[in-house]
Amino acid sequence: MMQAFPLFLSLKGRRALVVGGTDQAARKIELLLSAGAQVSLIAETVTGEVAQLIADGRVTWVGGDFSEDGLTGVCLVIVACDDEPLQARVSQAAQVRCVPVNVVDNAALSSCMMPAVVDRGPVTVAISTGGTAPALARKVRAEIERALPAALGRLALFADIFREQVRRTLREPRARRRFWDRVFDGRIGALAIAGDEISARRELIRLLDGARTEDAPTGVVHLVGAGPGDPDLLTLKAHRLLQRADVIVYDRLVSPEVLALARRDAERIYVGKRRALHRLSQDEINRRLIALAQAGHKVVRLKGGDPLVFGRGGEEIEALARAGVTVEVVPGITAALGCAASAGIPLTHRDHAQSCVFVTGHPKDGEMVLDWPMLARPRQTVVIYMGLETLPVVTRQLLRHGLPAATPVALIENGTTEQERRVVGTLATIEQQAMRSKLYGPTLCMIGEVVGLALSRDKEIRFESRVGL
Repeated sequence: MMQAFPLFLSLKGRRALVVGGTDQAARKIELLLSAGAQVSLIAETVTGEVAQLIADGRVTWVGGDFSEDGLTGVCLVIVACDDEPLQARVSQAAQVRCVPVNVVDNAALSSCMMPAVVDRGPVTVAISTGGTAPALARKVRAEIERALPAALGRLALFADIFREQVRRTLREPRARRRFWDRVFDGRIGALAIAGDEISARRELIRLLDGARTEDAPTGVVHLVGAGPGDPDLLTLKAHRLLQRADVIVYDRLVSPEVLALARRDAERIYVGKRRALHRLSQDEINRRLIALAQAGHKVVRLKGGDPLVFGRGGEEIEALARAGVTVEVVPGITAALGCAASAGIPLTHRDHAQSCVFVTGHPKDGEMVLDWPMLARPRQTVVIYMGLETLPVVTRQLLRHGLPAATPVALIENGTTEQERRVVGTLATIEQQAMRSKLYGPTLCMIGEVVGLALSRDKEIRFESRVGL
């Protein structure tokens, strides 16, 4: 959740007031001047840097006393002094007049934050931590500084030359977006950044002429694995497609943090299913995907985990192929791998588990039909997806087919996320422990000696709860 709403304020030719004459005030004044502001200063004494700005006529010093009348015509106030009563007085006066005010290093008295800035004029990137960790904002700024070409502003200025011409030529917003993607990602963008504007103009005009006569775009569906929940586990290709999709079709197992990585203006369609509550049938989802692709959209069908591991991805591929729709699969980290890594449980082990079996605990037509004798074999790990609802059936059948009652079992709810909870027990006890823990979210069940191995190896792995029960 955002701590503050990000907004760029135009200061060109407008008045800004700085209270304080310290070196810290000098840094803020320089930023304001670079944005074209007319800066007035209130301070009893000033440092050498501030004094030089005054002597150069770049700042107007209006004395050392603050009064509310001094806020008339001011669009921004920055307080950079150590006088706490003065800080509070200026902050209150500014906020009563609805004038944005920033008190340096005092978020409680500030109605706006001064971000860490990456300036590639006219491209500006601002980073804020809501006043909680300015040093972290500076670290992020340094990372972005390294990532963005120093001449990126050339590309923005170059695009501005052709913006209106492109808008008149390509009336449909999606067509313009695709065009600019090709400009920025390809040779034209590279030429503009390198300063070869003549060649870049020639290439862009040629590309625009071709785009004018292009046929309607052909739609495509990407089946993308969203991983088990942690957004850092998303693949680079999945992230790139999320940034380029026209439409994102997603389900309940996709975490909000992963969905937040999508392009903000993409249409989002929720087709999630909850236990015993299906929003859309699989046939309806298939028809929706086909219709979107046939309308020329780039569609990302975002699925929790991996789309081809208990995600009905195979059914969607078949339906799309029958309709003649191009489909691409982008794998994701399936829940078994993500949850095992998060909990420190090895799925295989030379001494304890020579195989690993993935099965679904979701019954078909109300009946759970599995190869129970195979699942009850020793020296293997059994991972059951969506196994919470059918846990009583699983434990009863495995015990009946010879698996020892003392076999370790781990239940991992919302694995890899901040909401992750873990409950450990045995085949004989896990059902009651799950009931006491009141698990509700997506839960993975892991059965085998490797669960006990992880617990005995590392006493810090507590399978009671990651967040407290």
